[in-house]
Amino acid sequence: MSVSIKITRDAGSDMSIALPSYETAGAAGADVRANLENGASVMLAPRARALVPTGLRLEIPLGFEVQVRPRSGLALKNGVTLANSPGTIDSDYRGPLGVILLNTSDVPFEVTHGMRIAQLVVAPVVQGMFTQVDVLDETARGSGGFGSTGRD
Repeated sequence: MSVSIKITRDAGSDMSIALPSYETAGAAGADVRANLENGASVMLAPRARALVPTGLRLEIPLGFEVQVRPRSGLALKNGVTLANSPGTIDSDYRGPLGVILLNTSDVPFEVTHGMRIAQLVVAPVVQGMFTQVDVLDETARGSGGFGSTGRD
């Protein structure tokens, strides 16, 4: 299944930076790249975070969202992940797409122009209808949470 996502580029962004792309036929996430002003880089200090621009704006169809997720290679090799994972881009948002990178390591990390920094996953959205009631139905689990099952 595929869904059409319209894209525009921000004024002044580098038009040679690739649009989000799936790197394999079975990939769920399309890699998105840093699009930094004047081709500069961003130095991410240990335990620091930064909003990294992609130079893109999306038009997502109603009934869908785009989730912004970390790239596992950056997380494993460099300790770089997303501060809000997954991030959500709503269908009615038309602003710039930025990625909040977080360096969890003890060494600085350089984000370079054109670097693949995150992946975008298109997902359907179901909106709940929230209704206040006096009592909730009982379950075997009840209110147990946060490791209450005793399983690792």
